[in-house]
Amino acid sequence: MFSKRSLVGISLNFPTLAVLFFMLVGTSVYAADPAVASSDEAIAAGKTVFNANCKQCHKLDQKNVGPALRGITDRQSIAWATKFIRNSQAVIASGDAYATALYKEYNNTVMPSHEFLSDGDINNLLSYIEHGDKVDPAAAATAGAPAGDQAAPAAGGGIPNEYLAIILGVLVFVLVLILIVLGLIIRVLTNYIQKQDLPEDDKDFVSQKTNFSKILKSDAVIIIVTALVVAFVAKSAIDGLYGVGVQQGYAPAQPIAFSHALHAGQYEIACQYCHTGVEIGKSANIPSANICMNCHTHIQNVGGKEGISLEIQKIYNAVDNNQPIEWVRVHNLPDLAYFNHAQHVAVGGIECQTCHGPIQEMEVVAQHSTLTMGWCIDCHRQTEIATEGNAYYDKLVQLHASSKDALKAKDIGGLECAKCHY
Repeated sequence: MFSKRSLVGISLNFPTLAVLFFMLVGTSVYAADPAVASSDEAIAAGKTVFNANCKQCHKLDQKNVGPALRGITDRQSIAWATKFIRNSQAVIASGDAYATALYKEYNNTVMPSHEFLSDGDINNLLSYIEHGDKVDPAAAATAGAPAGDQAAPAAGGGIPNEYLAIILGVLVFVLVLILIVLGLIIRVLTNYIQKQDLPEDDKDFVSQKTNFSKILKSDAVIIIVTALVVAFVAKSAIDGLYGVGVQQGYAPAQPIAFSHALHAGQYEIACQYCHTGVEIGKSANIPSANICMNCHTHIQNVGGKEGISLEIQKIYNAVDNNQPIEWVRVHNLPDLAYFNHAQHVAVGGIECQTCHGPIQEMEVVAQHSTLTMGWCIDCHRQTEIATEGNAYYDKLVQLHASSKDALKAKDIGGLECAKCHY
């Protein structure tokens, strides 16, 4: 999770193409520095800085909105990189040829200053850029493809749906064959018995015909059918009552065709960049138009007037007319229930996808979970508390030590009515 300081970095960084324009191939005019640190601690700390300030526009080994970053210390000095990250305009104004060329190449896009980053932050960032998340090309080429002619296993290790249909079909066929065989056996035995020298009463019993009309009108059949109908109606009514207020799958059309698959998926924009209140308040809040314009002042798609797409033009219209974009709310809890995003995201460390599903794959956002009380309670019963490194839980962990089970949300009041209803 990001700190408040990191969130500031996100908001400052994303309006531009980069925290590091210097990554493009070029001839360094500075002396090479010693290699940046490659320790796990430095790389982990650098990844946090990268995610908070660079991830929205950059990837390490390929171009995204901005250039790929890996290899900067082979082309420029750490001193130059530090100056450029903190105040790129000052480096450009000094007449630096490399910085000036990059500035012109990216249409004079101004990168904001990052004076709040310490030398340690920048060194850790460079450590992550050079040594973090490296991908083996051979492994990447074969990733997602089964070896040889072996078919890929079904997701989650289950049986594919088409195989289930085949299995059920075979079972039905076998049952029909069994019924046919039993019918033939009964017919052969009946014919055999009728040829035997039996008393008249036994012959009448063997030769009797089944009166289906009488069976259907019998009290037993009427009671069974009535009970089944009543049970079906009752179940339908109960299911309907349980579904009152549940909007799972609700996916309303929005005033602007915003794609989470593009922004959160392809470009990996952090949810916290747009939903700024998710770590500090009760609501995640809907982003205002100025947050959209941080990017779309520089990113435009051809389609409308002056090269602006029709959907992006709607953002310009909202800004020009000082009118908010009337987004349609998708997830809505009843007023009788209290839910705090900061408590779950910042304190609990819960990922957005836990409740909202694969949001990074959705073209149109839909309510993924039921958001019912039972769904919340089940989560509290199953979710373990991340107590490591958090002194707040030390006493609770000590008191819970006698239990064989891990400390879960239910053990710290997660099932109390007043937690959500007061």
